[in-house]
Amino acid sequence: MRIAMMIEGQEGVTWPEWVAMAGACERGGLDALFRSDHYAGLLGDEARDATDAWAVISALAAVTERIRLGTLVSPVTFRHPSQLAKVTATADQVSGGRIELGIGAGWNEREHAAYGFPFPPLGTRFEMLEEQLEIVRRLWTEDVVTFEGRHYHLDAARPLPRPVQAPPTLLVGGVANRRSAALAARFADEYNTLGATLDEVAARRDRLSAACEKIGRDPATLPLSLMTGCIVGSSADDVMGRTRAVLERIGETGDPAAFLAARRDRWIVGTVGEVRERLGDLATAGVSRVMLQHFAHRDVDMVEVIAEQLVDRS
Repeated sequence: MRIAMMIEGQEGVTWPEWVAMAGACERGGLDALFRSDHYAGLLGDEARDATDAWAVISALAAVTERIRLGTLVSPVTFRHPSQLAKVTATADQVSGGRIELGIGAGWNEREHAAYGFPFPPLGTRFEMLEEQLEIVRRLWTEDVVTFEGRHYHLDAARPLPRPVQAPPTLLVGGVANRRSAALAARFADEYNTLGATLDEVAARRDRLSAACEKIGRDPATLPLSLMTGCIVGSSADDVMGRTRAVLERIGETGDPAAFLAARRDRWIVGTVGEVRERLGDLATAGVSRVMLQHFAHRDVDMVEVIAEQLVDRS
């Protein structure tokens, strides 16, 4: 099982904290470090600093050497696909070929209104997503790109610089419903789903496989990953302490044990032994990589526990 960290970058994560997190991931042998792409805080406090996702990724690319870096996910409503393809290709050059792009339809209407981004109906956003997926991949791989769609138009674009990778990893996310599964089968290198039970993971894997088979793609070429909340400790006391820190960070009160109990079937939580068993069950259900959503991002020690006890270094 490949293990990555995922940080909610709009929740007041400072540059020194990003460097510390990336360093812990790099030293610990984790696969990747992902961040959200939002313009305002979502966890009950819009006053927190919300740095630009791609500016941070490009900066981290310059101060790391091994870990992969990317977004989960960049909404189609924030950027024109030509801009998105350009910024990812540039970051890929800076990193020496370690960038991944997660792309989605977007969801937070309040954030769009606050910053002046249009927020069309979901059906329209899915149309935009389909066109962006095609355009971005073509801008990464073709010498000259002309595109005539409902939402975007390109006239003999010559996309330079080229990414180092040929091409970077392109992720589509969701619950593997009919439309997102079909788009992933056509365009994606990986499908990322969110906070699912074991039964839901298996069902989503089956729907992705069916979508691939429908267009003649080998389902094995579309791996399934899972992004979900994570709290892990060396002991039960460590787990409870970290749970209290998460509650404080997301602005909730209540019993930490009850908070954990309500999330055990969807999050990855518990002692190292419990988490190791959970990862094994997820692998059996069809998950090839987990993006561990670390809400209390200043707790770099948890990353070190994951690295020492759960990362396969063979």
